[in-house]
Formats: sequence, C-alpha cells, structure tokens
Amino acid sequence: MCAQEATTQLELDRVEFVPTARPAHREIEDDPGPDVRLEMCELVAASDDRFIASRIELDREGPSYTVDTLRALQQANPDDELFLLLGADQAERLPTWHEPEAVLELATVCAVERVGYSRNAIVIQLARLKGAQKLRFLEMPVIQISSSSLRRRVSQGKPIRYLVPDEVVRLIEEKGLYAAATAVGTG
Repeated sequence: MCAQEATTQLELDRVEFVPTARPAHREIEDDPGPDVRLEMCELVAASDDRFIASRIELDREGPSYTVDTLRALQQANPDDELFLLLGADQAERLPTWHEPEAVLELATVCAVERVGYSRNAIVIQLARLKGAQKLRFLEMPVIQISSSSLRRRVSQGKPIRYLVPDEVVRLIEEKGLYAAATAVGTG
C-alpha cells in the first residue's frame, strides 16, 4: 500500500524493494535470510509493473548501509531523483544511522505515519540534521502493520492473510517461516 501511495503522490516511475543483506543496526528476529526476503519482495513486486525487487544490497559485501545503496543507485542512474520510503519508526531513528546527513542529501526521505510516532516528534528528531527540511510525509491511512508484528502473528499461529499478498502468505507457509504453529492464511 505504501509503494502504491508513493507512486501516486510522488509521481514515481518505479519503486524498488531492497531487502537488506546484513542489517547494520539490528538483528531480524527469526530471519529467513536475505534470499528468502528477496523472494518475498519479488512476489510483491510482481503485482505492479512499477515495482521491482532489487539485489543491490545482497550483492554487496559487508553490512547494509542505506547511504551506500543510495550512492550506488545515484551512480547507476545519475538523472534519477531518489526517494527513500520509511515507516515513521525508522524515520525517527534516522539520526542514529550511518551518515544520516548524506542519506538526506542523496534522497528525499518520505515517512509513513504509524500510531505512536507523530509527525512533530519525527521532525524534532531530524531537526538538527542538514537536509531535514526535505522530509515529506505520505498522506495515507495509518496502518499499524510492521514486519515484526507480522512475524509475531505467524509465530503465534495467527493469520496474516489480507495483511500481505497471498503469494507471500503461501511462501511463508511453504517454507515454514517464523516458526508458524498453524496455517497463517486462514482464520
């Protein structure tokens, strides 16, 4: 939904889904690995011609830093204007990222609101960063879905159908991801 809203509101030609190879700041609970995360991105991207799944971070050595990805994207397509779509929780943490001001220089950060993360709080957190004035918010319904909440639902045997594309539900079931106790697509 966020990618669809971004293509409309920002008039984007494409949205690249970029799974991280090795997260630099956090460990992913019950991580199925970067190749499986890429496969999930490919399933989501297949639903819209404007979406693509990218291996850019999987093919690079070392920890996955967003700034390195943005630099590589800019170098490959110097005429493209880059936007970085983030959930409000990640946008609020941007000052703790590797080279946050370079991230803001390379791309317009677009945040998607979540309950518990107000626009004002995010603006205040980023205020000291050079380039923070470029921060934008997507206008869309506030949806309280995060990857960690989805993984938790699966581990508890709760359904995630309608929260993610059916193809992703099937992949999670087929591979037995996130310690699912029961079928995740029903209920």
